[in-house]
Amino acid sequence: MHRALPSRRRFAQLLSAAGAALALCAAASAAFASCAPVAGAPRAWPAAVVPEAPPSAGSVELTFLGHATFLLRTAGGVTAIMDYTDYVPAPITPDIATMNIAHPTHYSLNPDPGIKHVLRGWKEEGIAEHNLLFKDLRVFNVPTNIREWGTGGTRYAGNSIFVFEAAGLCIAHLSHLHHTLTEEHLKQLGPIDVALVPIDGLYTMPQSRAVEVVEQIKPKVVIPQHVFTPIAVEQFIAILGAKWPVQRAESATAVLSRGTMPDRQLLVLKAPYR
Repeated sequence: MHRALPSRRRFAQLLSAAGAALALCAAASAAFASCAPVAGAPRAWPAAVVPEAPPSAGSVELTFLGHATFLLRTAGGVTAIMDYTDYVPAPITPDIATMNIAHPTHYSLNPDPGIKHVLRGWKEEGIAEHNLLFKDLRVFNVPTNIREWGTGGTRYAGNSIFVFEAAGLCIAHLSHLHHTLTEEHLKQLGPIDVALVPIDGLYTMPQSRAVEVVEQIKPKVVIPQHVFTPIAVEQFIAILGAKWPVQRAESATAVLSRGTMPDRQLLVLKAPYR
């Protein structure tokens, strides 16, 4: 018995459905290419504008360079770039660069040779351990786990939270964190004043889980990072902003000090989107 051929109308419907599915797959592929290790490299982020003078005594300056990368400057003139990568233009050669291995948008295979200290948040064999004191800035790491791309497995201690301590403040860059924290993680972190939290909601963890991490760490200031579009920022504000006062900065730079720390604030720096 021969199966009846579909009618022209039904055939058109099937073609339309197939086209929609292909378009969806193409969109998903393009989205994942933004942060995934793919053959076609992501486009570089636009260069951020950095103030000329360093911060005053007793304060720390943070500038959001793009994606998950920040420039930190101390009153003593020390500079550090967090999640140093070739895809986010570095306005200066920093004294210190921290990196994580989740995707090429979080590390560089060829960091500027002028960088005095390159701190990698992973180690090919063993666990990365850093505790660096350079002039008026201390940097240490707390290893965390990440998912293996493509396999769904776990790479233990494959990521690090880096903590930057200066001017009496502790600033934690969570980088590509994929999970909530254990009591041991929290003990190693210690009191945190400012947390730079990934809010993409897809490549790292759902935004609701990112809020759980914020509640675990209990910082005074939360700054969104791992940002792709303004939509993700607004979604995160809708969740956390119900409990946290929201401050929208007019620039990508914030100057922080112990004396001006709020009790609780969601600080949204002006992000240079791609």
